[in-house]
Amino acid sequence: IRSAFRSGNGGDDDESLIGMDNHCNMSWENRLYAFGACFVIGCFLSVFGTIEIWLGKYSSFAVLYTLGTIVALAGTCFLRGPMSQIKKMFDKDRLIASIVLIASIILTIVCGAVLKIAVLALVCCVVQFCAFTWYTLSYIPYARNAVKSCFSGVTGMTCPC
Repeated sequence: IRSAFRSGNGGDDDESLIGMDNHCNMSWENRLYAFGACFVIGCFLSVFGTIEIWLGKYSSFAVLYTLGTIVALAGTCFLRGPMSQIKKMFDKDRLIASIVLIASIILTIVCGAVLKIAVLALVCCVVQFCAFTWYTLSYIPYARNAVKSCFSGVTGMTCPC
């Protein structure tokens, strides 16, 4: 993982990592722990949010599920640095997934917590999950191509993405 974030100079020190803030004193190991903690906390929040659906608490669902997505996404800032991560979100390869993700985060909160329309909140949640998954796959070499191939193989149709 570390080499994926290393700059072109091939240095071994933590400061050679692409996009790391110059003022951050965390070691690479601590950055991985922080990323992992955010990811796990985000997953727990999303699971607890999903449980709220079965209890009929749609506002809690929308807030917890979306907070889980945001915390998991924020964890990636430990790997690259916040500014670099934000710039990477809006690269050509991730632009559509990032826009859909941000829009679905906002719409999930609005539909679930403000409008209290459960069906729309669930639809936005599914879109949020798909956008977050597609966004995450953009960081894994050839992962999107593999998913497209699987989709085509299973359905016999060409993936529209």
